Amino acid sequence: MIAAIALDLGSTSIKAGLLGREGELSHVVSKPVPPIFSDGGRYESDTLEYIKSAEQVLAQCLSQTNKLPPLGLCSQRSSFLIWNASNGEPITPLISWQDTRGAASCDALRAKEPLITSLTGLRLTPYYFATKLRVIFMEFPEWLAKLKNGKYLAGTLDTYLIWRWTAGKHFVTDASMAARTLLMDIHRQQWSTELGEIFGIPLGILPQIMPSTGLAIRLDSGLNLQASGADQSAAFIASVGTDSNAALVNLGTGGFVMRVVSRPENALQANEGYLHTLLYQDSKANAYVAVEGTINSIAAALANYPVTECGIADLAANDIFCLAEPSGLGAPYFRTDLGFLYSHSIKNLSRRQIAALLLEGVIFRVARILEDFHRESAFESVYLSGGLSTLLFLQQGIAQCLPMKVYLLHEKDASLLGAGLLASGMGISGRVLEPIVIADDESRLINKYQRWKIWFDDLLSRHSDL
Repeated sequence: MIAAIALDLGSTSIKAGLLGREGELSHVVSKPVPPIFSDGGRYESDTLEYIKSAEQVLAQCLSQTNKLPPLGLCSQRSSFLIWNASNGEPITPLISWQDTRGAASCDALRAKEPLITSLTGLRLTPYYFATKLRVIFMEFPEWLAKLKNGKYLAGTLDTYLIWRWTAGKHFVTDASMAARTLLMDIHRQQWSTELGEIFGIPLGILPQIMPSTGLAIRLDSGLNLQASGADQSAAFIASVGTDSNAALVNLGTGGFVMRVVSRPENALQANEGYLHTLLYQDSKANAYVAVEGTINSIAAALANYPVTECGIADLAANDIFCLAEPSGLGAPYFRTDLGFLYSHSIKNLSRRQIAALLLEGVIFRVARILEDFHRESAFESVYLSGGLSTLLFLQQGIAQCLPMKVYLLHEKDASLLGAGLLASGMGISGRVLEPIVIADDESRLINKYQRWKIWFDDLLSRHSDL
C-alpha cells in the first residue's frame, strides 16, 4: 500500500519514488538535471527545462499507481530565480547555490557577520540567496522596483515550483528552506527586519513561510502537497529522525556532520563556530534544529588517488599528518589559509600511501567534530552515509577513533525517503543499519589521532593572526 509519493529536486538529478507503508521506496525514477553553465563564478541552468524534467519524473512515477498519494517535496538549498508574476516566465536563469557572485556582498558586509550569524545560525558566504540577490539588485535596480510592485516574484526553486503548480495561488516556502536564505531569524522562524535591511531586501517581496509538514496544498494535477523541505534536512530525517542520541556523518562531494540539539533555544549559545540547521518545522510550529560541522571538498582531495585500494593495515602506517580540504577548512573554523597540507614531505610516498594520509585527514576531522558535539552533550550512536562511507578504511578509522557505536546506513535515496516520510506522517521505518565491527587493534590509530590534534591545534594557533 502506498503511503506517499516523494520528489527530490537535486543538484545533479531529479528523482521521484513511491513510499510504502513499511517505509520502503519503490518505482524510483531518476533523470539528470539540465546542464549547468558556469562562467566567472556564475552557475546557471534553464529553469523551464528543470521544471519539465521534474514533471516528467513525477508523471512516470505516478503511472505505477492508480492512487493520488500525498506528495512530499525536497529541494536543493539556496538555488533561486526571479520570474514574471503575470505569466511565470523566468527573468533570470535558475541560479545555483554553487554560484559565487554573492562574494561581493560578503566582502561589503563582513562587519555585520556576527549579527547575521546570531540571527541565522549561518556564516556570511556566497552560497545563500540573500548575498546573491543583493548583487543582482545592484546590477538591475529596476528589477527591485518590479518586485516591490508585484510584477516580478523571487524565490527558491521550491517556491517557484509550488507557485507554478498552483497557477500562482501559493507563493510560499517552508521554514527549513527559508532558514538557508540569510533572511530568516532562526529563533522565531520569521523573516527578519534587521536582516532585510542589512542586505537591502524588502521583506514584502519574500514568500510566506509555512511549516514543513501538514501543508495540504492542492496542486493543479490533483496531488496534495503535504510536506516540503530542504534536501539535506530530508536526508537527515530519513537517517536519524529527531533522535538527539545520534549523529549523522555524510561523506560525498563534501562532508557534513550533524546532530539534533535537544534544546533548540540554547543551540546558538553552544558549539561556537558550527552551523545551525533548522531541519523542519511541524504543523504545530515546533522547530527541530541540528548543529552542523562541515568538511570541504573531500571528493576533490581524493580524486587522483587510489582510495579504494587502502586497507585496514594502512591506518596510521606512518607519522605524517594531513589536512585534506583543498578549498579551506569548513565549520567550525572557516579558514581559507588552512585546508590542504602535510606535516612532512611526501615525495617518497606511494600514491596509495598518500591516499591513506588523505583519508586519515577526513577521519580525524570527523572525529574532532563529533568529539566537540559529545563534549557539549553526550550521545550514543553515529550513522555513516554518502558514497564515500562505503570505503572500509573510512568506516574502520571513524569507528576506531570514537567511543560511540558506529553504523553504516544502506539507504541510497535518503533525501527522497525523508520527503516521503514527512508527507506520510510516518516515523523512521525500514532503515537498514550495519554495525561497524572494529577489525584491528585501534590503539595505533587512536595514538596518531591524539598527536594529530596537537599538530592541528598548533597550526590553528600559529595562523590565528592571518
